[in-house]
Amino acid sequence: MGGEEVSGNRGEEMKVRLQEVVKRFGPTTVVNGVSFEIGDGEMFFLLGPSGCGKTTVLRLIAGFYQPDGGEIRFDDRVVNSVAPNKRNTGMVFQNYALWPHMTVAENVAYGLDVRRVRKTEKERRVQEALAIVQMTSFADRSPTQLSGGQQQRVALARALVIQPGILLLDEPLSNLDAKLRLEMRDEIRRIHKETGLTTLYVTHDQEEALSMADRVAVMNGGRIEQLDAPREMYRRPRTRFVAEFIGEMNFVPGKVEQANGDRATVQTAVGRLDGCTLDRLTEAQTVICGFRPETVRLGGGGANLLNATVLDTTYLGEVEQFHLKLSDGTIMKAQVSNPDRAYRNGESVALSVDPRDLMVLCE
Repeated sequence: MGGEEVSGNRGEEMKVRLQEVVKRFGPTTVVNGVSFEIGDGEMFFLLGPSGCGKTTVLRLIAGFYQPDGGEIRFDDRVVNSVAPNKRNTGMVFQNYALWPHMTVAENVAYGLDVRRVRKTEKERRVQEALAIVQMTSFADRSPTQLSGGQQQRVALARALVIQPGILLLDEPLSNLDAKLRLEMRDEIRRIHKETGLTTLYVTHDQEEALSMADRVAVMNGGRIEQLDAPREMYRRPRTRFVAEFIGEMNFVPGKVEQANGDRATVQTAVGRLDGCTLDRLTEAQTVICGFRPETVRLGGGGANLLNATVLDTTYLGEVEQFHLKLSDGTIMKAQVSNPDRAYRNGESVALSVDPRDLMVLCE
């Protein structure tokens, strides 16, 4: 019933593949035909808003849920019916889940005790895991004597000590303050580089995904909207949802005037706009033009020239943020690095966007 145990040690090849995986809870389909592959040693992120299905996917991989359709494979083995304790996955929970009545070392050793690892081997592996997370000197302390960041390190050590085939991280930094989150991002990157573990990281934080991932899958409504490298995801979103979820984006609707390969000219209420597209477009098709605030150039000159009125500004030293109103009443944002002049509220201003920075998306 539990299925064959899936083996895997640190450094061993481990790929995880989902093929058209479905999960329902009653009449609600939470995961709807999700497919992707995590490569050996890859830091793979599932990113999306609350309720999009990302944590359910992680729990399906861990074996806490069984899929209602599709296949989950560890290397070439289908593990749909393999019990969680036989999948050789290391899990780091959002709330750390440390035992308060055990020392740090005892918490880390728990998975080895369950596996009945010999005492000398257990002690060696616990020391090794604590050294990786830089917590050796805290081995005899209680978890209640540790800070949130230190508890997170212990939770990581406990997952690493069993030498899992894949490390599963479920919103691991959400309970930390901003400064600790930044520190732990660096630590998780360092640990991943040192161990080479295949890793699945679930989060709703776009900065975590962009700064840490090898590849990112953005989920929405139980489906994957886009799967790409972070830079490609940010520069070339494929849908409006991805464009809005990953950073900020200005949108101007219009109709295709001309399409040629990956370039398109769009007629809008504020003028003709030229940009890039990843879709096959046809003449007169309704589309939406999107561009990031930081790609806007103020002061005139250049392509995609628009006229606007300054509504308000926020000066932050190295950057200045603008709220602007276009001629048709559309409100948009701009961000200028190292601004060399001040703009007054109500002032007219010309702006431009390079066609390479303007994406034409299907509605």
